[in-house]
Amino acid sequence: MNTRQPVTTELDYLIIGSGPAGLQLGYYLEKNKKEYLILEAGAKNGMFFDTFPRNRRLISINKVFTGSQDYEFNLRFDWNSLLSDDEDMLFKKYSEEYFPHADDLTRYLVDFANRFDIKIKYDTAVARITKNHKFIVTDQQGNTYAARRLIIATGVTKPYIPPIPGIELCQNYSDFSPDSEDFTDKRVLIIGKGNSAFETADQISGRTATIHLCSPYPIRMAWKTHYVGHLRAINNNILDTYQLKLQNGILDAIIENIQRKDDKFIVNIVYTHAKGERREIHYDHVFVCTGFRFDASLFDETCRPELIINDRFPAQTSEWESTNVKDLYFAGTLMQARDFKKTMSGFIHGFRYNIRALSYIFQRKDAGEEWPAQEFRATSEDITNCLLDRINTSSAMYLQPGFLCDVLVISDTASQARYYCGVPVDYVRESDFAKNNHYYTISLEYGDFKSFPDPFNIERDPDPSLAHLTAYLHPIIRRYDGSSLVYEHHIPEDLENVYIGEKYTRPLAEFFDRALAGVL
Repeated sequence: MNTRQPVTTELDYLIIGSGPAGLQLGYYLEKNKKEYLILEAGAKNGMFFDTFPRNRRLISINKVFTGSQDYEFNLRFDWNSLLSDDEDMLFKKYSEEYFPHADDLTRYLVDFANRFDIKIKYDTAVARITKNHKFIVTDQQGNTYAARRLIIATGVTKPYIPPIPGIELCQNYSDFSPDSEDFTDKRVLIIGKGNSAFETADQISGRTATIHLCSPYPIRMAWKTHYVGHLRAINNNILDTYQLKLQNGILDAIIENIQRKDDKFIVNIVYTHAKGERREIHYDHVFVCTGFRFDASLFDETCRPELIINDRFPAQTSEWESTNVKDLYFAGTLMQARDFKKTMSGFIHGFRYNIRALSYIFQRKDAGEEWPAQEFRATSEDITNCLLDRINTSSAMYLQPGFLCDVLVISDTASQARYYCGVPVDYVRESDFAKNNHYYTISLEYGDFKSFPDPFNIERDPDPSLAHLTAYLHPIIRRYDGSSLVYEHHIPEDLENVYIGEKYTRPLAEFFDRALAGVL
């Protein structure tokens, strides 16, 4: 007979989930000597990737060979590594494949946890979360954990099911086997037009008679929107079979309902680009590939976070804190609620920098520590050299364009400059940074590329004075006085995103000459 009594553990920080986000935050809490613990429902780290993606091929880039030995620069093209002070803990040590196998990522995550002695309690599923003056988390064995701050790093674990009558009759991306011979010579409908939908179509297209992919909106290609979560080229082979009339189709349509009759699915649709034309189409299989959502069911009414974006994500402040539950934070792919389908917070190569920023925010809150900064003379030469060095190497600005920035603060005497790296743009506006009367934000951002229908056919003017018209990724320096934007300086785009030479340095130095002299 088991007579073990439940245990209560007191903590400053409790993290739920030991995937890449939980490990990244755990690394910083361990480094900063915080009192923390990570609860993990599974037996090891990153078990989500034991199942997904279903074809076992990641679409996160692993570009090992860049021609450079610069650690920071190379992270621009390494989308799987977590941040650390140990250059041996890079994902390239685990795979040289450009699109690596998912098993290599889970192997890497397990080693990362062990290498840095991150405090994790495995096989510990959370049953309930409540709050009084602290968060009280109860696991399925009845143990409780009382924490001052709770960080949810579980990712999006619950399939998102669109409200379509009859959709419960269909199979979900999470459940079916894409290797089954059951699809041979069959008609298949895939609901969704994201990467999971096209990945599925690509896997089964060699056996099926017909595949249709359906959603109300047109496909959005990543190479056109610059958002890596939109459809990637590696998954778009089936587009050829559609445009070259090989029995497959891409439908922009609203599915009104799905019915089952005998062994067939009857699907009624309304086309969105055909003046409301309706059609009934019959299929042998219907798969739901519409992504995932946050599962808030563990929270009771004392601390249930507000949800946004069709209830798929928790609403968050610029510090990634719940908008309605104090001291409840989110890490990892849940952070994308702040920049949904705009930048890269939904992916390791984006949220690793968000989490580093979150660790700095915790340090400011707990210990009153300044955001780490470099200090130097406030001369146009020194500032120009510092900025261009950062712009040419920074991976945070490069991978989180317009979402994370660097901040340059000029002292009241205009003699000293302090340079802060990797700060969320919205946080700058809402924090003490905005109390300075002379400061700059430095970011890499796209211009108005949306006005060009073909991203491979964009007219540009190489004149540096017209850099503000640049459509591609380029540096922008903004001068602020408090919350007021004073002036904006654009640097022209560069083919390889390396800004060296008079074309870039002279206009920037002249800009700071004027700004420091009070002309701007």
